[in-house]
Amino acid sequence: MNFGITKEFKEIKATEEIRVGLSPRGVMELVHLGANVYVESGAGEGARFTDRDYRDAGAHIVYNKEEVIKRSDVILKIRCPNAEECELMKDGQTIMGYLHLAVSPKSIIDSILKKKITAIGYEIIQKPDGTLPVLRPMSQIAGRMAVQIAGRLLESRKAGRRGILLSGIAGIPPAEVVIIGAGTLGFCAAKAFSGIGASVYIVDRDIEKLEKVEGMLGGRVVTLLYNKRNLEKLLQFADVVICAVLVPGARTPVLITREMVRNMKNGSVIIDFSIDQGGCSETTRLTPGEDFVYEDEGVIHFAVPNVPSRVARTATHALTNAILPYLKKMIDLGVEKALLEIPDLRNGVYTYGGYVTNKNIARNGLAFKDLEEILKGGE
Repeated sequence: MNFGITKEFKEIKATEEIRVGLSPRGVMELVHLGANVYVESGAGEGARFTDRDYRDAGAHIVYNKEEVIKRSDVILKIRCPNAEECELMKDGQTIMGYLHLAVSPKSIIDSILKKKITAIGYEIIQKPDGTLPVLRPMSQIAGRMAVQIAGRLLESRKAGRRGILLSGIAGIPPAEVVIIGAGTLGFCAAKAFSGIGASVYIVDRDIEKLEKVEGMLGGRVVTLLYNKRNLEKLLQFADVVICAVLVPGARTPVLITREMVRNMKNGSVIIDFSIDQGGCSETTRLTPGEDFVYEDEGVIHFAVPNVPSRVARTATHALTNAILPYLKKMIDLGVEKALLEIPDLRNGVYTYGGYVTNKNIARNGLAFKDLEEILKGGE
């Protein structure tokens, strides 16, 4: 099997994706199993992996993106392909990455369908127990980074910032932090904020998730079942709001209205990690980086789509650890049989053989067909 690792396109200033599809260690493991791996020159630079690192691991270094794509059966990316990459792809190829097709242009989905591409989204690879094994490490990273991001946005370096310390000090209370969503990202953020002494409130619709948070962080955070009234009350006194809402494969529901934002304290902060899937607040829009953080209704907004890329080396190692077992199975069984035998991987497929196999993108006017039926029909 031939794998290709390409350099990510730089399309919007300051949103450069500098993670890479697989680390040299991961490449070495695939090569030891008999695979060929083609790496576009410079693909790993952002994560401090050199061409020599990949060459020493057994990869073939290629100096042209088109050649990498044309030689590959499976393309390992981070982001959804753009129009130029779709044009280069071969009929029947497999592409894997954090594709987020539910919020991608329909023209990209149409191109993928036309070429009968198997599109596997890391964010929807899902185990039978509901866990998301390849998204999980990125959520952990983002949750742990939330503290340092919030701390910077509360500093007095710019006009309108609140100028408060998250932890407070003796005689001065800590910041009030509200986290919406008690999944992996929300839990990690709650643990990090409570660990430095902030007052933390975490909200979710799922009582079992809240019970888990209570069991692991009991006494350090306040848990509340989500309803509109509870959220309205919390936002009125929040210094920091962390949006950690996720519906796997679907657009994030908008839970924070403009009116709620209008009633927040001036200089408070919304960090919308849900922006990858469209955003959780009416007032959030994609922001390329902290230089582009904006104020709306007197509230500072941070909605950067690829936060783990800020620690690209750690994030690439974490991605490699998570995806490598699936890649090894694909080498052993082939793509089609691996999809048939591994439910986790099958759950991650957006498109296959010219069909939409994920209901969340089928809602965009595209017909849905069950992947398992397609695969079994081909036996």
